[in-house]
Amino acid sequence: MSMTCSVSGMTIPRDRFPAPPHDLEPEGKGLQKAVLAGGCFWCVEAVFLTLNGVQRVTSGYAGGDAQTANYDAVCTGQTGHAEAVEVEYDPAVISYGELLRVFFSVAHDPTQLNRQGNDRGPQYRSAVFYETPEQRRVAEDYIRQIDQAGIFADPVVTSLEPLRDFYAAEEYHQNFAGKHPRQPYIMAVAEPKLKKVREVYPDRLKTV
Repeated sequence: MSMTCSVSGMTIPRDRFPAPPHDLEPEGKGLQKAVLAGGCFWCVEAVFLTLNGVQRVTSGYAGGDAQTANYDAVCTGQTGHAEAVEVEYDPAVISYGELLRVFFSVAHDPTQLNRQGNDRGPQYRSAVFYETPEQRRVAEDYIRQIDQAGIFADPVVTSLEPLRDFYAAEEYHQNFAGKHPRQPYIMAVAEPKLKKVREVYPDRLKTV
């Protein structure tokens, strides 16, 4: 039975979702970071926490200023911030490109502009916040590859934005899905994504 991944009701065979055409070279030893936005950070965080090589995931805000980096302000959609996650990972175990593959194939729908499902507004936009020109090049080339392959019926609308700062969200947002697995939103939105990542990338999951 072929494994599939599904984003917003679309089912895509795993072998149709390509790996990036090229990847980052690890810079020395130690952890590296990726900052990604794909709708509600509770759900994106939950997906990345399952992956082997991911050491820490922090929910937070990127794209705006420090003064408005709080949940009430970001929810207005007027701050420039997106709900985002900062993924700290070991590049000897999982690469930046592999994180992007999970991001585009399972963690969210990259074809929805300024929304994810019923969550609407620029704070829910799909975005890759890059720290280096190399990160931007890997993401830009991957988006082009996905579009040219016709993976989705609609074009990818993920924005590429320079990372100015990442601001950690309030403590009650951290590992929200893990702490509240029976919360209705988590059951409706996060749990299907967790099921998908377990089905599609079993070889990438943490064993404990």
